[in-house]
Amino acid sequence: MRVSDIPMPPLVAARPRDERGYPVLAITPWVDGVPRFASTGTARTFICAVERLCSICGTPMAPGPVWRVVAGAEADAIEAAGPGFRNAAPTVEAPGHRSCMLYAAVTCPYLARPTARRGADASVVEAARGDKRGLGGAVVGFAEMDHRYADVMMFRFGKVVEFLRHENGEEQLPRLIAAVAGESTQVTPCPAYLLSDEEAADARFASYLTS
Repeated sequence: MRVSDIPMPPLVAARPRDERGYPVLAITPWVDGVPRFASTGTARTFICAVERLCSICGTPMAPGPVWRVVAGAEADAIEAAGPGFRNAAPTVEAPGHRSCMLYAAVTCPYLARPTARRGADASVVEAARGDKRGLGGAVVGFAEMDHRYADVMMFRFGKVVEFLRHENGEEQLPRLIAAVAGESTQVTPCPAYLLSDEEAADARFASYLTS
C-alpha cells in the first residue's frame, strides 16, 4: 500500500514533509535540513513529555487517555495482564493521540513491521520493535502516564482502556479511516520548536534544564 493512499489525520497532515512528501514526526530530529526517520530525538521527546504533546503531531493531548503502538512481547504482556497492566520497566516510547498512533501503526516501518529497528547516537534512543519471530503488536490506550528524565526520557503507563491487536500494522487501517472521518479539519498549530528547526528544539530543551 502506498503512503499516499492512506488517510492522514489532519494534525499529521499539517506536519513538515520530507522531499518525498512524507510527514515528519514531532520526535524525529532534523540534521542539515533532513529528517532522520530512524532516530528519536531526546530533546523532542522531553518536550513532548513535559508539555503533554503528541509524539507524532506535536500538538496538545487533552486530559485523559494516551495511546502507544506496542510490539510483540509487550503486546502479549498487556493482553495477559488486562486493564490493570502497568509496565514494571520504563520504556523510551512516547505516547500520542489515538488517530496519530493508528496512522503510525499503519505507515511507519519501525511500527508497522515488528522486526525493524531504530538507530542510536548521542541524542537518540535505540528501540527494538517486536521479537525475533516477527510477532505483531497493538495500539493501546492508557489512562495513566508518568515520566522521568535521566539522560533519556523514560515513561510508565497503566490502566489499559483500549487494546487493538494487529499482526501487521495495516490491519489498523479500518480503525484509522473511521478515526480520521470523525476529526475536525481545523487543527491546533504545532509549536515552532517541534517543526523542522532543530536549533529551536534544542533551545527549548535547554531552557527546561537550566530553569
